[in-house]
Amino acid sequence: MSPPTWAARVANVDLHYKKFVALRDVSLEVPAGQLMGFIGPDGVGKSSLLSLIAGSRKIQQGTVETLGGNMADVAHRRRVCSRIAYMPQGLGRNLYPSLSVFENADFFGRLFGLDAVTRRRRIAALLEAVGIGEFPDRLAGALSGGMKQKLGLCCALIHDPDLLILDEPTTGVDPLSRRQFWELIAGIRRRRPDLTVLVATAYFDEAELFDELVVMSAGEVVATGTPATLKRQWGAASLEDVYARLLGGTVEDWSAVIDGTSPASDRVPAIEARGLTRRFGNFVAVDRVDLSIRKGEIF
Repeated sequence: MSPPTWAARVANVDLHYKKFVALRDVSLEVPAGQLMGFIGPDGVGKSSLLSLIAGSRKIQQGTVETLGGNMADVAHRRRVCSRIAYMPQGLGRNLYPSLSVFENADFFGRLFGLDAVTRRRRIAALLEAVGIGEFPDRLAGALSGGMKQKLGLCCALIHDPDLLILDEPTTGVDPLSRRQFWELIAGIRRRRPDLTVLVATAYFDEAELFDELVVMSAGEVVATGTPATLKRQWGAASLEDVYARLLGGTVEDWSAVIDGTSPASDRVPAIEARGLTRRFGNFVAVDRVDLSIRKGEIF
């Protein structure tokens, strides 16, 4: 039997949190080897849908099939869990703050049954690829947000999965770290063209680069297609405009809100810092910073 051409299929899925409807009659097919993004306002069900596909949430109604089988089948879920990597939303949510960078990655390698030699080789390669190879002994709890996400990705990729699920992996991460993050994903996809990547993102520049997008609103899938197709369907110049129209406005409306704020006051600063320094052990995170923020200013 030939392998399925899809990595995941969802049919007529409903999900409720008590009286709150998180997902309503959602049906979707994810082709294998695709980079698919999920966009839409907060609270529309993106995280819930990804967690169902990953097998980390109980199916209430409908069918969820991942990597060739039904995720309601306990035997299938156990078979495929080692082929799935899932990074939940939140900086460092899959990390142990009291363990070092190396110990976190090593723990995940042990969890998936990798031998010591393979673990060391993969950990060294992954840490170097994301730019944190020089910090193997630093505690995860002392890492910046961007470094936590990089380490979280290393831990997710340590077992070379077939399905990678990322829930807002770069939210709160600086622009340079975001670029390095996606360069790493691109490199892995070149090496593994059969790898399927599902991503919920709040960044439209990221979404522009995905193979296909799923637009969600109020627990439903309202549109799917390539970025170019979606912009054409919504008559929008950008994905940001598509998003804004989902919320009942336009990008111009949002700009007017920002531009219409009162100008910053010339009076005494509301916040002022001189020589601000912050260290984590031997690591200097903030080094003698001066700043001044005036009343009424968006800084």
